[in-house]
Amino acid sequence: MAQVCFIGAGPGDPELLTVKGRRLIGEADLVLYAGSLVPSEVVAGAKEGAKVADSASMSLEQTHALIMETVRAGGTVARVHTGDPALYGAIREQMALLEAEGVPCAVVPGVTAGFAAAAAAGRSYTVPEVTQTLIFTRLEGRTPVPEREALRKLAAHGSAMCIYLSAGDPEGVQRELLAGGLDAATLVVMAYRVGWPDEKVVETELGRLAVSARESSFTRQTVFLVLPGQGRADAGTARSLLYDEHFRHMYRK
Repeated sequence: MAQVCFIGAGPGDPELLTVKGRRLIGEADLVLYAGSLVPSEVVAGAKEGAKVADSASMSLEQTHALIMETVRAGGTVARVHTGDPALYGAIREQMALLEAEGVPCAVVPGVTAGFAAAAAAGRSYTVPEVTQTLIFTRLEGRTPVPEREALRKLAAHGSAMCIYLSAGDPEGVQRELLAGGLDAATLVVMAYRVGWPDEKVVETELGRLAVSARESSFTRQTVFLVLPGQGRADAGTARSLLYDEHFRHMYRK
């Protein structure tokens, strides 16, 4: 059994925490959560006597020391991250430290903001005969991005995109997507603090992305859903074959 579980808390709505994640939080002796992005309601189910700590002000070394203190005492740890731990979750370095000390750990997936945003907007990333590919990425900022993954190069594929951690430079996002060949009329969904009480979702066109983001004061905690082909009047006419009466498969003879 893993002594440390990295748990995806979802985008903010406490009800989007998985059943497994909620159970493990309720069983842990230490609940360590990223309070800058994970609401306290998510960890409110910690058991009586458990230590609940906010890691927002801590360094990697400090969080590791706190975790090891509990592990050495024979306890279990729920390390709670926003969204899904596998996406911009910084779990790799944390797990490496634990593995170096022989501490078993596991990961419980969560709902990432990109999927919560699509749900809130009632949109689908994949559309028959339009795009069957989704790219998760970000604009280069303080954190560098490999040149081969520059936003304009990814945009050249014409597929759906979900852009994280880039709301501080909406002009840069717009410029790079247009430089990649996307049409200015491409539908863009901007989702601010999706899953939180002050959630706001705005639809715009790529040519107005920066203006719309500034008008809405979306300068942080915003994901951009880039949905080629869905903003035009003729988009969405193709239907999935899954429920087509003429499409035969093993469950429909």
